Amino acid sequence: MAVRPGLWPALLGIVLAAWLQGTGAQQSATVANPVPGANPDLLPHFLVEPEDVYIVKNKPVLLVCKAMPATQIFFKCNGEWVRQVDHVIERSTDDSSGLPAMEVRINVSRQQVEKVFGLEEYWCQCVAWSSSGTTKSQKAYIRIAYLRKNFEQEPLAKEVSLEQGIVLPCRPPEGIPPAEVEWLRNEDLVDPSLDPNVYITREHSLVVRQARLADTANYTCVAKNIVARRRSASAAVIVYVNGGWSTWTEWSVCSASCGRGWQKRSRSCTNPAPLNGGAFCEGQNVQKTACATLCPVDGSWSPWSKWSACGLDCTHWRSRECSDPAPRNGGEECRGADLDTRNCTSDLCVHTASGPEDVALYVGLIAVAVCLLLLLLVLILVYCRKKEGLDSDVADSSILTSGFQPVSIKPSKADNPHLLTIQPDLSTTTTTCQGSLCPRQDGPSPKFQLANGHLLSPLGGGRHTLHHSSPTSEAEDFVSRLSTQNYFRSLPRGTSNMTYGTFNFLGGRLMIPNTGISLLIPPDAIPRGKIYEIYLTLHKPEDVRLPLAGCQTLLSPIVSCGPPGVLLTRPVILAMDHCGEPCPESWSLRLKKQSCEGSWEDVLHLGEEAPSHLYYCQLEAGACYVFTEQLGRFALVGEALSVAATKRLKLLLFAPVACTSLEYNIRVYCLHDTHDALKEVVQLEKQLGGQLIQEPRVLHFKDSYHNLRLSIHDVPSSLWKSKLLVSYQEIPFYHIWNGTQQYLHCTFTLERVSPSTSDLACKVWVWQVEGDGQSFNINFNITKDTRFAELLALESEGGVPALVGPSAFKIPFLIRQKIITSLDPPCSRGADWRTLAQKLHLDSHLSFFASKPSPTAMILNLWEARHFPNGNLSQLAAAVAGLGQPDAGLFTVSEAEC
Repeated sequence: MAVRPGLWPALLGIVLAAWLQGTGAQQSATVANPVPGANPDLLPHFLVEPEDVYIVKNKPVLLVCKAMPATQIFFKCNGEWVRQVDHVIERSTDDSSGLPAMEVRINVSRQQVEKVFGLEEYWCQCVAWSSSGTTKSQKAYIRIAYLRKNFEQEPLAKEVSLEQGIVLPCRPPEGIPPAEVEWLRNEDLVDPSLDPNVYITREHSLVVRQARLADTANYTCVAKNIVARRRSASAAVIVYVNGGWSTWTEWSVCSASCGRGWQKRSRSCTNPAPLNGGAFCEGQNVQKTACATLCPVDGSWSPWSKWSACGLDCTHWRSRECSDPAPRNGGEECRGADLDTRNCTSDLCVHTASGPEDVALYVGLIAVAVCLLLLLLVLILVYCRKKEGLDSDVADSSILTSGFQPVSIKPSKADNPHLLTIQPDLSTTTTTCQGSLCPRQDGPSPKFQLANGHLLSPLGGGRHTLHHSSPTSEAEDFVSRLSTQNYFRSLPRGTSNMTYGTFNFLGGRLMIPNTGISLLIPPDAIPRGKIYEIYLTLHKPEDVRLPLAGCQTLLSPIVSCGPPGVLLTRPVILAMDHCGEPCPESWSLRLKKQSCEGSWEDVLHLGEEAPSHLYYCQLEAGACYVFTEQLGRFALVGEALSVAATKRLKLLLFAPVACTSLEYNIRVYCLHDTHDALKEVVQLEKQLGGQLIQEPRVLHFKDSYHNLRLSIHDVPSSLWKSKLLVSYQEIPFYHIWNGTQQYLHCTFTLERVSPSTSDLACKVWVWQVEGDGQSFNINFNITKDTRFAELLALESEGGVPALVGPSAFKIPFLIRQKIITSLDPPCSRGADWRTLAQKLHLDSHLSFFASKPSPTAMILNLWEARHFPNGNLSQLAAAVAGLGQPDAGLFTVSEAEC
């Protein structure tokens, strides 16, 4: 049906009104609004629809739209019609269908978009009309493209060992459209498709699975979009190689061709050679040993014998032997004849026969010789029997194995604070014996004879003193005596982090005060008849390079006990702190031990221990107790299995005790929550003249790759001025997580407006990005407030670092033996060592205890390691007495018995 030309404006108005009243919810897809009764096939459909575009700098963008059949076509942007003069319209006719088609173009400028920036996004839509109705195109969004200059996180320089993992984080600048990230290695593009050892995470971090020497380079993170290209600061990655010893050469020829000399062998630090700052090999590169070469001895003649009687042939002879000395070790034989014969009558030969009296003389001489020989044999036999009856022991062990009386650990004399005294039993009297508890076996010692020397008999009334060497007076001598041995070569030469003692089968304990580190040597761990000089040492992590791979972190101090290789018949227990939050789902914990070659090996995977293993570990909230039958260097290492894995950090705030200038520094320490790290910081602050200004707090640091931030707030501007130029300070994640630095710190410097200002009130915040945080409210007088000084007073642990014999144990020896004898045999009613383990909450280790000859002894040893010196014997006695043994009354422990 034809429409008169005059009706087109009215029809267009009707269609436009219908479109304005139509559904506006469909904004992103093509929408058709047909006229009632019209042919739907003649509705406009879009051949070209406008698309999303970005405005780069000040360049306008072009939007194009084309529809068929179409009699009118216009753009509408953000709900408003674009002016008709801004449209460029082209009309055409489709050749195949003969229907009219229209194409429209408009330009959108940056100014138009900026008018609505921040309120809503700028969009444009194309609307086409035909006689059958209207159709709206999809929305095209116009955005202003940009890329900020500063990276949110830039990669940091790293030093890693060979084959260790490398993670370089990068968070690109904010931009629209979002920036694409690529990495440059020495300005060359890193392509993960060409190198399977490298990949880029979804967070744009560059990960090198195993570091190679070729990975030593400068790495740059590059972010780019359609607007700009940004480069981060270059991060220098150094892959170092620790030196390794080559094999020893053969021993050289002895330096002396005759007699005592020397021979040596050597090795070089070339397997591999240290590279890029790697550690040089520890130990000696040359070994010397004494040698002795047997000197050749030339033979020499003995004196001639007497001439023989004249023979029938009228000659007599004499002889000599090559035995003064005889040739040996390749010496020359004697030169000349060994027999000399001469005529005995000149020219006349008269033979004289021997008479009967000569024969009797010879027979008598032979009989005397036989008698002397028999007498000599009898004397030798008697001497050997007497020697076998002699006792070769250094001292009668009954003085050491007699029943133990209560031990008080206190000085016996004012001038000797390290003298430990075993108090006598005044009910009996015997001879007083005083001597060293552990005499050395390199010289003669007197033998003590005691009556009533049975194991369960009480000690006599004698007084036995245990003399302990002072570490400050004898440590240098101890170090010098052991420094010639390879296993002691790397020990520190100081005495604050090292203790030692001499032990025998009675056992004992070594402790490094204020570190939580101790070594328990149970009774009979050292074989009877043996005496060992044992040491215990705490190492600084920076002095011992412990290789960590991937997400591994050091959780405990590095501790040495030795000497390595000594024979132990029972496991000793090494106790040390750790800073991990024990959670089996979050951690994979491993005990590492350094081998004789210097490499670190995993000797125990916690949670996967075999009962018959040489090592076992009891892990608690803040400490671990390692059972080991081999001494050496140990460390506890954890590998995070999820971001829920956390380490405990202790936060300490220190400031100067006296402030003589306008500047005042607040030092914030972040350290492992272990006693040894705390001890080191306290000693450092004592040297700096610092004081604690707030109560210490604990922060749980997650394995989330987020850094630790520190800031200071609410400083009164009328009294103080902060000299911090940024809003916060930051400690990188990996500096904290790898654990090789026990403590890190940041300093906030404040300046007083007036020298008379003494009151300080402010807040210090410490937090991990997207993690845990702590806030300190500081309000004190800097000149006289010392209320927090007592919180970090270092206390002595157990009196002396080395305890020998019964003084090292809370449980008296006799009661310990009774408990072991009663609970080791299986009991049908369950009143045996298994029930004791359950009462002491150790039932998770039943398989380990059962693998030992005395399970009860293992339980009591662990109790001693966990509860010395402040263990409650009454609680242990209650646990033993509650087992229902018929003779349970024998186990009751009173204060008088202990």
